[in-house]
Amino acid sequence: MAVIAAEATGGAPQWISDLMDTLGAPGAGLAVALENLFPPIPSEVILPLAGFAAGQGRMNLFAAIGWTTLGSVLGALALYFVGAALGHDRVRAIAARLPLIKVTDIDRTAAWFARHGTKAVFLGRMIPIFRSLISIPAGVERMPLPRFLLYTALGSLIWNTAFVLAGYLLGENWQAVEPYTGMAQRLVIVVCALAGGYFVVSRLMRARGHRAAAPGAYTPPVAGPDPRAGRGTVYGASRRAEQDR
Repeated sequence: MAVIAAEATGGAPQWISDLMDTLGAPGAGLAVALENLFPPIPSEVILPLAGFAAGQGRMNLFAAIGWTTLGSVLGALALYFVGAALGHDRVRAIAARLPLIKVTDIDRTAAWFARHGTKAVFLGRMIPIFRSLISIPAGVERMPLPRFLLYTALGSLIWNTAFVLAGYLLGENWQAVEPYTGMAQRLVIVVCALAGGYFVVSRLMRARGHRAAAPGAYTPPVAGPDPRAGRGTVYGASRRAEQDR
């Protein structure tokens, strides 16, 4: 097989090109599986490159889509088992030791995942960064494995098909996909950073408010019985009675 990298210069690590040269479509699937475990390997580069190779006749287009989807599922499954080994109770124990994190945060997240986990797994497979990470909470919360596999496969099939076809149709210009995916990834990072910053600031402000209301702070006096006026007589009422005399 001719060397893919010879015609697809730049944008893809050399070993990915070599893997596809050696194994064809299964090599593309193996690269995508590794991408799930090592996010710095970009699927947004692997998939269009596989599509380009298919357009050059170096692998079958449908085989490229099928093998890359299988690779996505296998990589996600490995992370699912990492989350399952970690478990909900262990995550709660870790959260209890972390500053600004409360055990109730983990419980609320688990409750949210119980309601929306299926949609999160399906849609998460089409969001940069979350594509890999979404498998871990699914394992932690022990989402039924058949459901996890089904929605992981469906979401991955949509994502992989779009990028493999993009590389197939763009041909030698397959790298034109990367700037758009890079922009989407940066947007996700910015949103996550803003959300994390908001979380930290809100927790610090709440902690400061709790310290201000701690014992020892000034509290206004409360009206009560006047010990000088006899049992059950309010001081203000006693004064008015004396004035009436």
